[in-house]
Amino acid sequence: MRKYVPNPVDTSDIILPEEMIELTEKIAKNTHDVWAIGRIKEGWKYGEVRDDAKKNTPCMVEYDELPESEKEYDRNTSLETIKLILKLGYTITPPDC
Repeated sequence: MRKYVPNPVDTSDIILPEEMIELTEKIAKNTHDVWAIGRIKEGWKYGEVRDDAKKNTPCMVEYDELPESEKEYDRNTSLETIKLILKLGYTITPPDC
């Protein structure tokens, strides 16, 4: 068996400007919506308790209704994605520029 050792790009030196925090939240919401669409296509639906056999999950709700722990998961994904983009030398320009 091969052993997988994750090796993400170190983005600890990237400090996001304040306007990027708002973008992070928008990406987190979209990440949740993309996840939900994928699950719906697989037959998942809302259930108070997660049940993989029945394909029920309490996370099949709008982003604003998620528990904070679930929002943090999506936020971290979006935050690290933005930091990676910047670390790789790309720029992100706010829409009103």
